Amino acid sequence: MTIQVLIADDHPLMRAAMRMTLTAEPDLEVVGEAADGLTAVHLARQLRPHVAIMDIRMPILDGVAATGRLTDPEQGRPVKVLVITSFHLDEYVVEALRAGASGFLLKDVTSEELVRAVRVVAADNALLAPSVTKRLLDRYARRLPPATPQGLELLGNPTERELAVLKLVARGHSNAEIGRALQLAETTVKTHVGHLLAKLGVAHRVQLVVLAYESGLVQPGAI
Repeated sequence: MTIQVLIADDHPLMRAAMRMTLTAEPDLEVVGEAADGLTAVHLARQLRPHVAIMDIRMPILDGVAATGRLTDPEQGRPVKVLVITSFHLDEYVVEALRAGASGFLLKDVTSEELVRAVRVVAADNALLAPSVTKRLLDRYARRLPPATPQGLELLGNPTERELAVLKLVARGHSNAEIGRALQLAETTVKTHVGHLLAKLGVAHRVQLVVLAYESGLVQPGAI
């Protein structure tokens, strides 16, 4: 299957560099480009790409707002969004992940890393390695709403086992590591993660981590 990609970035040279990298791959096709968030939204709704590469800081409509519109399930088939930024820990990245982005990438990545990222997101997987997600959220969790006694209500009614799995997901562990810690088969851990995604109404494990921080289940710096 050819993966169709929309590039949204307000720098023409950056768009050109990404286009050259992606079109060199036989399974990737750039179907559109946008220099601002609003144009990106309009083009994505017309072209229905598999993945939109979205710069966070753009004119007219920023990448966070554009991401929210493209991933809204009420807008028909949501578009998977790969957020890209020049800043190693941009203050808007957590907001973009909350808005539904499937991952986070720096603009100084290699061509190979960009290609891999697009394929990972297109395959309906979260891009960030759990440990990267944890470091990102540890840095910016203080910007999230403070935890309250009612915070855990955000998590609905998970089972004790699901709660244990969620804590380890939020602390940066892979499914295999969680399985070893809880003495579960990796396939069983994957099932628990799937149940958590369904119960909490989120698309992927990156958003599970955000929710774990927002609820107060995990605190910045937790091991």
